[in-house]
Amino acid sequence: QLQFVESGGGLVQPGGSLRLSCAVSGLRLEHYGIGWFRQVPQKEREVLFCDSASDGSRVYADSVKGRFTVSRDNDKNTAYLQMNSLEPEDTAVYYCAAVQIFTVLGGCPHPSAYNYWGQGTQVTVSA
Repeated sequence: QLQFVESGGGLVQPGGSLRLSCAVSGLRLEHYGIGWFRQVPQKEREVLFCDSASDGSRVYADSVKGRFTVSRDNDKNTAYLQMNSLEPEDTAVYYCAAVQIFTVLGGCPHPSAYNYWGQGTQVTVSA
């Protein structure tokens, strides 16, 4: 059964850190490009990061570059989003997704290109 299960969200103070996990079953994540997204009500889903398993290319959105880091553990079939220096503006529901893509050197695919999605996890940054 194909499942993307996100975890690690919660309430954190400004300046704090969280690590989100995206545990996958039903496919080998190492063969797929990963995307991390977030969404707040009344706004479009925002891409934060994408990569390609084929050529290793990676792209971070300017809004998170230098603060967020994505990693993978192929043995655990899990992707991670390490978020540091969190700001109230980072409050959103965060999603992971996967797609088979050759490269992201030209930029991240539109969210609609991703085939598989997690259920989302809420991150709230507040004092």
